[in-house]
This record gives sequence, C-alpha cells and structure tokens, in this order.
Amino acid sequence: MPASKKLLAVILGGGAGNRLFPLTQQRSKPAVPLGGKYRLVDIALSNCINSDILRTFVLTQYNSASLNRHIAQTYRFSRFSDGFVEILAAEQTPESPQWFQGTADAVRQVLPHIRDLGVETLLILSGDHLYRMDYRDFIARHREANADVTVSVIPCEARSASEFGLLKTDESGRIVEFKEKPKGDELLAMQVDTTKLGLDAAEASRRPYLASMGIYVFKYDRLESLLAEDQKWVDFGREIIPAAIKLGHVQAHLFDGYWEDIGTIGAFYRANLDLTTKIPQFNLFDAEAPVYTRARYLPPSKIEETEINDTIVSDGCIINGAKITNCVVGLRSRIFKGVQIDSSFMMGADYYQTFEDMRNDQKEGVPRLGIGEGAIVRRAIIDKNARIGNGARLLNEAGVIEADGAGGSYFIRDGIIIVPKNALIKEGTVI
Repeated sequence: MPASKKLLAVILGGGAGNRLFPLTQQRSKPAVPLGGKYRLVDIALSNCINSDILRTFVLTQYNSASLNRHIAQTYRFSRFSDGFVEILAAEQTPESPQWFQGTADAVRQVLPHIRDLGVETLLILSGDHLYRMDYRDFIARHREANADVTVSVIPCEARSASEFGLLKTDESGRIVEFKEKPKGDELLAMQVDTTKLGLDAAEASRRPYLASMGIYVFKYDRLESLLAEDQKWVDFGREIIPAAIKLGHVQAHLFDGYWEDIGTIGAFYRANLDLTTKIPQFNLFDAEAPVYTRARYLPPSKIEETEINDTIVSDGCIINGAKITNCVVGLRSRIFKGVQIDSSFMMGADYYQTFEDMRNDQKEGVPRLGIGEGAIVRRAIIDKNARIGNGARLLNEAGVIEADGAGGSYFIRDGIIIVPKNALIKEGTVI
C-alpha cells in the first residue's frame, strides 16, 4: 500500500517518565538510548517508515530538547518527497492556555495543525514501546471493519493481565468492554476466546486476555467528535476509548509478536540485555525492517587484548585489556585496562576527549570519560558521559533494591545500579 496523503501518524512524546528516573532526569522517555546506538523513539518512527507511512507528527513537552535535536538531525526526507517528521511542541494559545494534560488532550490541542492536512485516518502511537509492526496490516483491519476506532491488542497470560488495560471482544472482533488494570473477579470476567482472533487452541488457553498496546487507528472525523464530547477527557486509555466503545464501532487488531512497554528501569534493563542473547526477542538484524537512527559517521571500534562474550559493541569505542560479558556497549565508549563488566548497559559518550582534556583531568585528579583501570561493574546501567574512576566496584553485593547515592552520583532501582548522565564515580568507590 503506497503512502497516503490522507493518512497521518502521531507519536506521543511521553510525560515525565518518573518510573525511568534517573534516565529521564535530563531527557524525555522516547529520547532514552536503546541498544547502544538508537533511541526509543526510533522504534515507532522506523515502523512508520517500513510501513510506507512518511507523514508523522511527534508531540513533545517534557525535557524535550534532546528528543527534538535527535529527530531534527535524523529524519530528513528528500525534497522531492512530501514525507516529513515534524515536532509539535506543547504551546499555549488563547484557546488552550495550559500544557498537555494527557495523551488525548495532547492530540486535542494539535488538531488545528492536523486539520490543515486534510487527514482521513489518524494512527496514534507511543514513543516508548519496543516492538516491530507493519502498520499497513493494522490500518487494513481498521478499513475492512469500517471501524470508527481500531485498538491494537496483544494476548497475555493471567499473571501479567492485571497490569494492563484489558479489552473484551465479541466473535467479530468488536470491542464491547474495557477495564483498566482489573483484579479478582473483574479480571476473570475479562477472559476472551482468542481463537476468534487467530490464536491456536493451546495459545488461546494460555493467553485468554487481550491487553491494549496503547496504539490506535481513528477515523479522523470520529476522533474530532470524541475529543469535543467532553473537555475533561484527557487520556485515551482511561476516557476516550471507553467512550468510543459506548458511542461507536471499536475493533481489535491482534498483534502476536514481541512487545515491551519500557516503563520501568527493570523493563528497560531486561529489554536491552535481551538484545545480547543468541536469539533476541527483538531482532536488530532484520534486513526487511531495519531500525533507523542518526548517521554519526564514527570510526570502527578498536579492541585490544580484550575478552568479549555475548555482547553488542557499538561504533567508535576504544576498549583495551578488558573482560566484557553479556553487555550492551554504546557509542564512543572508553573502557580501560583490567576492567570487568558483566550484565550491564554502558550508553557511551556524546564526544571524544582530546589528549589535552585527558592531561587536565589527570592533573586535577578527575577520572576520564569511561570506565577506569581495574574497575568492576555488574548489573548496571552507565548513562552517557559518565566517569568511573580506577578500581571502582559497582556490584551491589548487599542486594539493595532501591537507594540514592550521595549528591546523585548513583542510584539503585529494581536492584540495578544506575550511574546518571555526566556523573562521576571517584577512584576506589564501592557501591
């Protein structure tokens, strides 16, 4: 299906992302690095490009500078194409003097910009999910059913179902009920025969619940009328979708692939470390549907006298005499002699230090960018431009689940040590 001028994708840039703190201390959730060289927003944008959807708005508000810069530097289409990826930042206007109050309110406030494009179909996506989907199938399902709204759903087991908004469908796939994170009897009542949506009997028995993925296709005029129904409706999941089920025709589109909502530090850590496994759930090597990101033109990584196992190493790294196991090593990472890193995500650096910078650091007793000689790091996330001194031990041997280091030099969340962006861990520090 060729790209249509009547179709527009809108990617929601996310709110404060408190559950991903401190990774969201200086950036929005969609701008958080992923897989060594990407950012989370690259997933939704790559899905759009691979689905021939080349007209996209990205709505941003909170800590948006790095996200805006990344999109501006990355997604530039040919001047002979009418494709675009355009930032729509939250703005105060005479009609709407407040910032975005929720997902639905964000779309409501940018409707004048969407209306100008003469859109008939609107695809609404989240900027912080990890999955690969051909949206053409999603949109085809929406059009075949002649639905006002189509919600992408993923089948799930009982143990995880209560963490999601659940949907109940009839035999035609029409959604008849929605419950937000139900428990107990309410949860049991939301079971669905998922064979009707394409699962075999064994899988349908194992996964009898349909969780909303938080992505939707709307008939544009129907969306406008729903958003005008009540100005207090500010969220798609809590208010707009339940109202649409009562007032119109809402269909389910079954997605039965890998999908991860990167909502917590634990989920973020697991999703990244899974990329290092023999057969990762999210395949970065799919030539039919590549993940796009900024082209940085970095040199190849230089690796000397180093043992590396089950690890992804990104461009532009310099690694000397280290042992690295089950890790994601990000762009421009500098890892010095005798370092041991295990089950960690090192995001790398935004720049290289000059020799003069390094000499000045040495004079002042400041660790250089990267991980210093003899340091040991286990189950950690090292954010960009971090400096970890010689002989530091980041191990969390006491098994602490949550802690804040002095002066914000480190944090522990879900038992994982996090060294924030630009942070400094002194020589010989033990965490």
